[in-house]
Amino acid sequence: MDTIYALASARGKSGVAVIRISGSAAFDAGRSLVGVLPQPRRAALRKIVEEGEILDEAIVLCFAADGSFTGEETVELHTHGATATVAAVLAALSRINGLRLAEAGEFTRRALENGRVDLAQVEGLSDLIEAETEAQRRQALRVFSGKVGAKAEDWRSNLIRAAALIEATIDFADEDVPVNVAPEVLTLVSEVDRDLKAQLAGYGAAEVIREGFEVAIVGRPNAGKSTLLNALAGREAAITSEHAGTTRDVIEVRMDLGGFAVTLLDTAGLRETEDVVEGIGIERALQRAELADLRVFLGDGAETPLLQPRADDIVLRGKADLHGAVTDGLSVSGKTGQGLDRLIEEIGRRAAERASGAGLITRERHRTAISRALVALESAAIEVKSGPDRAELAAEDLRRAIRALDSLVGRVDVEDLLDQIFASFCIGK
Repeated sequence: MDTIYALASARGKSGVAVIRISGSAAFDAGRSLVGVLPQPRRAALRKIVEEGEILDEAIVLCFAADGSFTGEETVELHTHGATATVAAVLAALSRINGLRLAEAGEFTRRALENGRVDLAQVEGLSDLIEAETEAQRRQALRVFSGKVGAKAEDWRSNLIRAAALIEATIDFADEDVPVNVAPEVLTLVSEVDRDLKAQLAGYGAAEVIREGFEVAIVGRPNAGKSTLLNALAGREAAITSEHAGTTRDVIEVRMDLGGFAVTLLDTAGLRETEDVVEGIGIERALQRAELADLRVFLGDGAETPLLQPRADDIVLRGKADLHGAVTDGLSVSGKTGQGLDRLIEEIGRRAAERASGAGLITRERHRTAISRALVALESAAIEVKSGPDRAELAAEDLRRAIRALDSLVGRVDVEDLLDQIFASFCIGK
């Protein structure tokens, strides 16, 4: 493959910039700019020189193919982060024969192709780059560290053992096999089935961490919903007015509450109306509120028309600065901040409850692969219980389950996914 290079750190002015070179000609390219390279994994200070002109003084790191992220010989130049300095070094690299600028995600794609990471780890790295909250960081790091792959390997080993036992009965069908393998096969299948179902049960919680917890603020017109949203966001995200019906569309504000990504929705006031535009806003408000993970009902004690609270929704009195504290529940004022701490604490507690029990699988692709494996395992168990005459069908079901788990970590059936996955990566990753 071509030898590639790119800026691996963030673009823009910085204290230090990291420029990465990877491929069979990486060491030669490094020598052409800095002279003698340090030993792999040992940092050294070198001058970057092109045709006698010093471009910068940088820390140089080299990695042998068996010890680099990409699985190829790699050189990293830790230069000063001035925009002009980075541009000059990249321009010098572009003039070296055999080198080209890396495409988006190409370093990580090479790591995948060279067996340094599996597909689940690639997705974990993508989530780690995009992590906005502490919960997202922890979850992404679990996936990136290879825990999904390790689990998948355990499941796969058990199923390969089960399949081998079944295949033995097929190979010796014309002979007396002294041992009945069905109990051991069913035990192995049952253990994997139980683990897969536990991961599937934790998918919803993991998705809440990854995608965020959606909270809709609903209530009558002029109940103070937009003022409350602005107070929670700490900025003027929504227009506020004394006139009812100011909010016509759903306004979204994403923020970090208690380490969880929470999207707050300010919705149109709920009431019967003949105004066509307001009616559209109310319809959208009802749709989003129905899909939200949590609804915060803001009111004045009167019943909210068109939508009724669910058992786990938060119901509170708004405009507490005008009405005073209440004894029958929460009260809040977006104007003065009264009750905001309790509301934030309650939303954070609900998000934590939803996120508890999160499994390792975090994407729809993972859920689909595990679901396919479960269907195959259920069929295999039925065939094994039906007796030796169904051994070939049981073996095929086990092979289907193994293929499904192989797709989880990228051993099979992933070529059509790769371009989509790596499109979200920046150049340099």
